[in-house]
Amino acid sequence: MKKFVFLTLVSLTLLSVSYAAENNSPYVIDDQQVEQLFTNSVDVSMSGLTGVDNSTNSPLAAMMSPNMQKDKNAAYFASGDKSFVAAILLNFFLGGLGIHRLYLGTKTFTWVGYILTCGGIFGIVPLVDFIVLIIHNDDISPYVDNPRFFMWSGQ
Repeated sequence: MKKFVFLTLVSLTLLSVSYAAENNSPYVIDDQQVEQLFTNSVDVSMSGLTGVDNSTNSPLAAMMSPNMQKDKNAAYFASGDKSFVAAILLNFFLGGLGIHRLYLGTKTFTWVGYILTCGGIFGIVPLVDFIVLIIHNDDISPYVDNPRFFMWSGQ
């Protein structure tokens, strides 16, 4: 009986608070202002980067650092490229779970194998992966979409 009374009081309190919040809400959305913001906005999506005008007056050029403006290809990765830094960080922090291999595009079975073998044969495989990625930091493309459990084998 005590539980029933307690639950009834709690539910009535919550209902009254929610009702008060709905009627006295200081947050009001003005649809006209939202539509005006959308009409005055500038599209800076990354989808059209291949054909972008790389002049200094473009919005993209304003966002790029001076070093990126010199080498305009360094400002973005192509859709299939994987970042070396991201792969190293994922390997360092989540290597035992094989998340770095998932990021590099390996099939599901491979990173599940990391988990089932207690962190890739007790952490040895992710450690070797880490060293191999550091050594081959200039080109990690052989390890992208690599189906082998030992990604460095057969190189």
